[in-house]
Amino acid sequence: MIKSDRWIKKMALEHRMIEPFEENQVRKGTISYGLSSYGYDIRVSEEFKILNTNITIIDPKNLDPESFQDFKGDVCIIPPNSFVLGRSVEYFRIPRNVMTIGFGKSTYARCGIITNITPFEPEWEGYVTLGISNTTPVPVRIYANEGIAQIIFFESDEECIVSYADKNGKYQAQKGITPPKI
Repeated sequence: MIKSDRWIKKMALEHRMIEPFEENQVRKGTISYGLSSYGYDIRVSEEFKILNTNITIIDPKNLDPESFQDFKGDVCIIPPNSFVLGRSVEYFRIPRNVMTIGFGKSTYARCGIITNITPFEPEWEGYVTLGISNTTPVPVRIYANEGIAQIIFFESDEECIVSYADKNGKYQAQKGITPPKI
């Protein structure tokens, strides 16, 4: 069952599911973030990894550390037809009977930006690594500490047999932007 703002707020405040947690939707002068009716709008931090355009191939099984350039700032400019990795401001602790899916915010989607977020499995925790793609032929700005995507929470009526923590998932408790691992 999809979860409401009341459930999300209770889980965030009583069980530390989302930290920091914004109880209201923050909108004034910013791309919105915080609690919404049936989800939570996460922010992108000021840390980014920008794809180096001089590489010839990206190999998820053997990623060259030179594939990305670290960048820290209030605004990240994504080159045309390229992408960056970012991370959420919020740290998540997903309960054993919950799974999430995420979607990019419409403000960015209307500018040709696609934000990819993989599901948060039961008992996964960490900062979210975000794939942010610029599908346009011109550079696009991404604003740090503002909304980037919405997370929707689904609660099962029973706990899973094997959680992400049980299987020692390779992205468990990630602290920063985490490139692909094998």
